[in-house]
Amino acid sequence: MLIDAPTGLGVLRALATLEQLPRFDKAGRYLPEADVVDQPRFAWRGLLIDPARHFLPVAVVKRNLDGMAAVKLNVMHWHLCDDEGFRVESKLMPRLQQVAGATGYYTQAQVREVVAYAAARGIRVVPEFDLPGHTGALVAAYPRVASNDSIKEVPVRWGLLNIAIDPTKPGTYPFLDSLLTEMSGLFPDPYFHIGGDENDGRQWRRNPRIVAFMRDNKMLKAGTADVVDKHQLQTYFNRKMLAILTARGKTMVGWDEILGPDLPQEVVIQSWRGAKGLNEAVRLGHRALLSNGYYLDLNYPAAAHYAADPLPAGTPLSAAQQLLVLGGEVAMWSEFADSVIYDSRVWPRAAAVAERLWSPQATTQDVPDMYRRLALVSTQLEGLGLQHRRAPAQLLRQMAPPGALGALSTLAAVLEPVKDYKRHFQGFKYTTQTPLTRLVDAAPAESDVARQFGTAVDSVLAGLAAPVRPPALARQLVQLRAQLLRWQANDAALQPMLLATPALSEYAPLSTRLGALATVLLERLTQLEANQPAMPVWQMTARAILDDAQLPAGQAELAVVKAARRLAGL
Repeated sequence: MLIDAPTGLGVLRALATLEQLPRFDKAGRYLPEADVVDQPRFAWRGLLIDPARHFLPVAVVKRNLDGMAAVKLNVMHWHLCDDEGFRVESKLMPRLQQVAGATGYYTQAQVREVVAYAAARGIRVVPEFDLPGHTGALVAAYPRVASNDSIKEVPVRWGLLNIAIDPTKPGTYPFLDSLLTEMSGLFPDPYFHIGGDENDGRQWRRNPRIVAFMRDNKMLKAGTADVVDKHQLQTYFNRKMLAILTARGKTMVGWDEILGPDLPQEVVIQSWRGAKGLNEAVRLGHRALLSNGYYLDLNYPAAAHYAADPLPAGTPLSAAQQLLVLGGEVAMWSEFADSVIYDSRVWPRAAAVAERLWSPQATTQDVPDMYRRLALVSTQLEGLGLQHRRAPAQLLRQMAPPGALGALSTLAAVLEPVKDYKRHFQGFKYTTQTPLTRLVDAAPAESDVARQFGTAVDSVLAGLAAPVRPPALARQLVQLRAQLLRWQANDAALQPMLLATPALSEYAPLSTRLGALATVLLERLTQLEANQPAMPVWQMTARAILDDAQLPAGQAELAVVKAARRLAGL
């Protein structure tokens, strides 16, 4: 074996590739004979880790760094503060950890430990201290920089709280200068993220003194004589932050909300709202990153993330502009991911994005083969200590009544958390203290069982539609029927236990719906095998059952409904 690389980092990436090459046959494990010529498409291939909402101990961060190294991600974006927590020890401002970090924080020694651990694996650590919005925890600790006096303690509720520090107070900038100087000393990376997202300016507009400042400084919306423009005030703030960070030798990074024609070009823009923001940033001369399409907390399948590309084939950017696109970042926000289940919300889906950011744009997006390889990587990650499989399985063991583990696991395997951010709006009020120990938390972010069921359905339908039924069809029909029979029988075994267990009873409707869905699909298989058309009355009944099966319960949903509709022809 020969590894030829121009740098030590190249050797590390080659070793990561080597660990993915072993094959298995009857004789055991072996390395295939191969020549691999490889290099990354993008220089910046990141993962955002968010301990601000739910604190993540050092051990969790380290094992996720091991996972990153295995799939050749090279930037850990550490989102270290938000409304619900400030997670780094400050020697200068100890109330940050005493008040804003009361539920957990990293000592400065631990920060240096993580940075060194990452560097040994060829991973840079870029910190984010979100400003001027998302600062509920910061102003609870130091109200002297607040825009109003409404925040008395660290917020415990999720959502867009629209809390912002006051960029017009003379004391704000010495405070931030001291804080960012101290924090920048912990992170040797040249990039430093100041957030800048989701500040709608409402606290500023409700403060007469801040409004007067904006008017006195002509921060007005175009075409108006007195309507203040919060974006201009935020740009004023951003320029102050840029001066502080530039003096410390740092390159400032911010989310795409900070973008504007008057923002200095040296600021790097990270676009979470879409390719439009990335393209606009590049056209204005900024270097840029893409996170849109890579938000793992939305619970989309790996295939959706795999399809997103910072520079897709149809990009409108010129060749020179494309050079300003540094790469992209996977983001895993932690409102619904604590230290127990965090791994299961990141892996293995993050590996699909890692491949997209490493591989050439022309690489075929063969989704079935991507999933085949993703399964192998998932096993490799488990061997490295990631708990994306073990932790959900342990949760199920803890919540299952005696004798119910098998049936409960069968149901959980075809559930997924509701998509997007719908979990906030389905009748259950979450706070930072809400335990993440319900069935929705043990359910996979993407159900392998549901995906494999969809593949089986498509194979059966293709075989039935073929001019000559292929020999494999009979076996596929037997396997599909066996799966449906298991789901049909599962409800009878599980339902009494669900109803008798208060913590699980909210999921009883999903078990019932899975059983009803299986029953109607078994009828459909019988029709298809006999070449019988589906009668209108059957179609009406089946449609009602499938519509009902699509309804969520307990912030979870059945992941097999789309494939079921295809099989039913509805």
